[in-house]
Amino acid sequence: MNPDMESFLNLEATPGRLTIEQAAWLLGFGPHEIPILMAKGLLKPLGHPAHNGQKFFLAATLEDLRRDEKWFSKASDAVVEYWRYKNDRKGQCPPDNRRPSHQGADAPQLADDRK
Repeated sequence: MNPDMESFLNLEATPGRLTIEQAAWLLGFGPHEIPILMAKGLLKPLGHPAHNGQKFFLAATLEDLRRDEKWFSKASDAVVEYWRYKNDRKGQCPPDNRRPSHQGADAPQLADDRK
């Protein structure tokens, strides 16, 4: 366990406003999964932060979400769905059309190969 995460989770009183990384620690998700939850509307940052600005979350709201089994189910499904879609798109790339590095016995003879 990350020492920063361990010390944060062992605090007696969490700060009122948490960063994305701290929210991820508190909820048990990875920091890279928080933007996925935000995009699905399952997490809302405080205020109206800029698209590329730092996002903060209310600790009390996150504590409520920690106790909500239905929310965790939706959040987990959203993350799985995101990665399933992302991985499916990788499989749809056009096949590699490079020539094989060697010609086996089954390789067709080209007209240029005649002597």
